[in-house]
Parts: sequence; structure tokens; C-alpha cells
Amino acid sequence: MNTDKIKPQEFEFVAEIKQLLDIIINSLYTHPEIFIRELVSNSSDALNKIRLISLTQHNIQSPELELRIDITVDPTTNKFSIEDTGIGMTRDEVIRQIGTIAHSGTSNFLKPFANDQKQLDINLIGRFGVGFYSVFMVTEEVTLETRSYLPDSTAVRWKSSGKEKYIVEEIERERRGTLVYFNLKPEHKEFANPEKVKEIIKRYSNFVGFPIYVNNERVNTIESIWHKKKEELEETEVIEFYKFITNDTNPPLSFFPIQVEGTVNFKALLFIPDSPPKLFWQSFFEKTIHLYSHRVFIQDDNSEILPEYLRFVRGVLDTEDLPLNISRETIQNSPVISKIRQILTSRILNHLEELLTTNPDKYDRFIETFGQILKGGISIDSSNKERIISLLKYQSTTLPKGQYTTLDDYIARMKEGQKSIYYVLANSRDLIERNPNLEYFKRNNLEVLIMTDPIDAFVVPFITEYKDKPLKSIDKADPEIKKDETYEAKKLDPVLANKLFERFKQVLGDKVLNVQESNRLIEFPITLVAPQYGLDPQSEKIFKILDKDFIKTKRILEINTSHPLICNLAEIVDKNSDEKILNDIILQLYEGTLLLDGEIENTLGFVERLNNLIQQLTDFLKYKS
Repeated sequence: MNTDKIKPQEFEFVAEIKQLLDIIINSLYTHPEIFIRELVSNSSDALNKIRLISLTQHNIQSPELELRIDITVDPTTNKFSIEDTGIGMTRDEVIRQIGTIAHSGTSNFLKPFANDQKQLDINLIGRFGVGFYSVFMVTEEVTLETRSYLPDSTAVRWKSSGKEKYIVEEIERERRGTLVYFNLKPEHKEFANPEKVKEIIKRYSNFVGFPIYVNNERVNTIESIWHKKKEELEETEVIEFYKFITNDTNPPLSFFPIQVEGTVNFKALLFIPDSPPKLFWQSFFEKTIHLYSHRVFIQDDNSEILPEYLRFVRGVLDTEDLPLNISRETIQNSPVISKIRQILTSRILNHLEELLTTNPDKYDRFIETFGQILKGGISIDSSNKERIISLLKYQSTTLPKGQYTTLDDYIARMKEGQKSIYYVLANSRDLIERNPNLEYFKRNNLEVLIMTDPIDAFVVPFITEYKDKPLKSIDKADPEIKKDETYEAKKLDPVLANKLFERFKQVLGDKVLNVQESNRLIEFPITLVAPQYGLDPQSEKIFKILDKDFIKTKRILEINTSHPLICNLAEIVDKNSDEKILNDIILQLYEGTLLLDGEIENTLGFVERLNNLIQQLTDFLKYKS
């Protein structure tokens, strides 16, 4: 080692550093704890470098040292220090890396702050390799002592108050690495509390690949298991890791690792929760994947990394393609994030497809819990629309309650000659079972998908067809529906039927779009259906809730001309068209269909009319007896 020491030298900061330091010292920050993350990140980088160098070079300073980071704080003196056993720096490196900014973009970065008092976004600290200077948020003066890994290196001390100048001098230091220490400003004395520092490290740096000690106590005890290969992962450690990052007390429904190398590089370990929290449902979707760079935490509320319809996924993603402290604005427009989002979306859909095939029971639980969220992707992700549709599952009129089917399985069961996929929207399966429009499909053994999620009313219009099979609501007019031959012989004479239709039109007026013969009804006398290209009743109900001024489409009244009640009415109309009770019966039949749909508005009028009809019936029976 060269024993001729160079005397302490005083240097002046370059202009960009002066400006940056002035912004840091004089601006108000909402997250001053960021300085701990920055210092830990610098130490981690230094340790990574020495680990790589030691693989090829054996003649290095202090080869026996454990690779570690030590933080020491003293609440009585407000002293803070951090030391690593990393690569260290020579005197020239200290001057070059700490005294100047060697990044050409720095001047442009600082321009917006030159002429006004614009506040610096704390997330930009470190963007140009200047994260070290974040210490000046919390201290008046900082000292750095370092010794390079080179065997004949000399230790150096760098000291500055963050104003105009800094001092560099050679010192005695036996071991390799870097030590940074300073006294905290009184208003930031909280960072001299060991527990506070541990909390910050667990939040930002818990998965740094080297042990971090605070006052000789190991803090980062959770391994960054997403860096393991799939075959190395043990289910128990994965479950514990999931519980740690999510605070969920239950194991996840499923998990899967991802490792990508190519146009972007990242490692991830993703989870599908077994269930969302019973409380705070909305906040559940505000925090999704924990985004890391070089094992250092960046964000857990990034809205760009996953499409909205997959934001039930949890996990960790670590990429070296994003700089630490990339700003939120930059992330939103980052081509790296866009590519990651595209790959993640595809891999998650792959996993769901695999789960659907290999573990249908688990997949049904997923559909019950998160199917409503997944369906939202149909209207917003055209590139994956077909894949999302194939993942949907619904209850069906041919399956026991609680069982689900995919559209692919439905198509495989379709009757010969069946051209369409039939579905019905309702609030519950019980309501569907009482729907008169279901009669035809039951009679002809035609399967109907049961859709009870409110979002289905919005989603189905975006599907229209799947694998060349149009989706059709049973509550809409459908020219494909043909009258059963068994009932064809019982139908009314066309002349009588037309007279009855005209009477219905006269009584109901503009309450209906049209009155026509039904090909679908068997046991019920009448029903209401939406026009072929209109909205079905359930969709209209939801739109009405969202918009009180929404005007519903008039529906078509279909009449079962084979029903005994209809035949009786037709004869009465033919023989005595002035019979006033006919009007009450027609109104009662019409409002009875509204009652089944839960749409009747004048319940009092309905009940009064019913009572009146019953009274007339009892008068007749009394007279007859």
C-alpha cells in the first residue's frame, strides 16, 4: 500500500449538483424515508458487483468478508450509519461518482426546476444515479468512508454539508466496502428509532439479496423466492410467502412462477387468491402486483401492469429493465411496462386455461369468486376477447344447481340442427325457473345458459356470437322458434285469433309494441318478449338503475292461442265484444307477466282489479248454485 497520503482537498460541486442539492434541501417531501431505500439500494449494488468480481478475481481486498449491509442508529444522538462490504471506491471513483453527475440527461431533468419553485417528485430521486443525495433531506452533513476491493487501494473519506463544496481525504480503513454516516435533523429523529428503520426496510428492501442488519438484528428474513426455478419451489414456502405479501390468512387458490428473457427480462411469482376479503372489497383491487427492480420495492399500486379485469391477481414481479425510482408518469408511458403487461396477461390466461382443464373444481371456485371481474375483459380487451369468452362458465338449465359449463361444452352438447346458443338473464335461478319464456326450451330439451351476474347484462352485447354460433336471449323475439306440432291442432281459428289480438291492442294501447301469436308458450297463456334487436328486460332494469331517465323499449305481447283461457276469451270477444270484464282480464293477464318479471308498478291497481274479478266470479258461482 502506498503510505504517502494526499492532503485533504476541497472541491466545488459542479453546477448540476448544486442545483440538485438545493432542490433536495429546500423542497418539501412527503416521503423522506426514501433515503433509506436509496442507501440500501446503493449498498446492494456494491455487493452484487463484488460478488461477480470474486468469481473471476481472487486477489481482492478482504476476501473473507461476509457480504452484508449493517445499519446502526442511536436514538440518543440521532446518529445514522449504513455500511456494506461491497466493491468500495477509489479516490478517483469517489470524486467522479459522488462529486459529479456523469449522466447526460441530468441537465434536461433539472431544467423544469430552474426558473420556478416546482416541487421535485420524490419518485425521481435516483433516476439519474443520484439517489445518494437523498440523505440531504434528513441531515445537514454527511460523511462517506470507503475502500476499494483492489488490493493496493487506499481508503478515502468524503464529507459535505450539501452546499457549495465537499472534502476528500485519505484515511486508514482496514476492510473493503463503504460506510455512510450522519446526524439526523431534529425533525427527522424518527429515523434514529431502530423499529422505524426496520419497518421501512421491510416495506422497501425486504427482498434485497443480502442480509440487512439493524443494530445487529437481521431484518430481511424473507427470501426472494421468485428468483427460484419452478422445480425448486416448495409449496409450503410459497404459501407462507403469499401470506406475507398479502396479509391473507388463507392459502391461495393457485400460484405459478414466470421467468422471461428476451425483449424484456423479469421474474415473477403470481397468485390467484382463494377469496377476496369480506370487507374493503374496493381496496382489494387498488393493490395488486408488487413491482420490484433489482429486488428493491418500487410500487404495489401500479394500475398499468395488469389490465383491470385481471386485477384480482397478486404476487411479485422483479425486473432489471426498469430503473429504481422510475416515476409514475414514466411508468404509465413505459414501453417496458407495456410489454410486461402484454406478457403477464397472456401468461395469466394460460394459467386459467390450464386450471380449467386440470382442476375444474378449483376453477369453479375461481369463477364464483372472480368470474364477474374476468367478464369485464370482453368489452375492453379485443385482442384476448375470444380467450376470455372461452374461460367463462355459467349455470345451465340442464345441469344441477351450482354446476357450471363453458360455452365450448355447451356447443358440444347442442342438439342436431340447433344453430344458436341460448341464454337468459335474471337476478336468480329461481326467477328463471318461473319464466314463461323457458317453456319452449324445456319442452324441446334445448339447453339455456343461466346468467345471474349483473355484469352479464353489459357483457353479452359484446359477445353476439362465439365460434360462429350467435347468442340469443330467450326473452327476445326469435323467428327460429317453431310451434310444437302437438299444440298446432289446438290453436284458435285465425279469424277468432285476430279478433282477440285486436281487443288486446285496443286495451293495452301503447303499453306494448305489438300483439302476436306465440310459438314458444305451452302452459302459460301470454308472455312479453323484447324485439329481436332490442335489449332484454334484465339489461333494461340495470340501465334504469344507472340512469333514471332511461326509457325502456316497448315489448311484444305473445299469445298462446292453444291455451284454454285464451280460447275462452276469444269466444267471449266473438259473441259479446262489449263485455267490460274482458278489459279487466286482459289488463290482469298483462300485469301478471310484469309481476313475474318484478316490473309491475301499479300493485294497488293490480290487487283491486283482482279482487273485483274474484267478486264477479263468486257472484256467478253463488247465482249458479
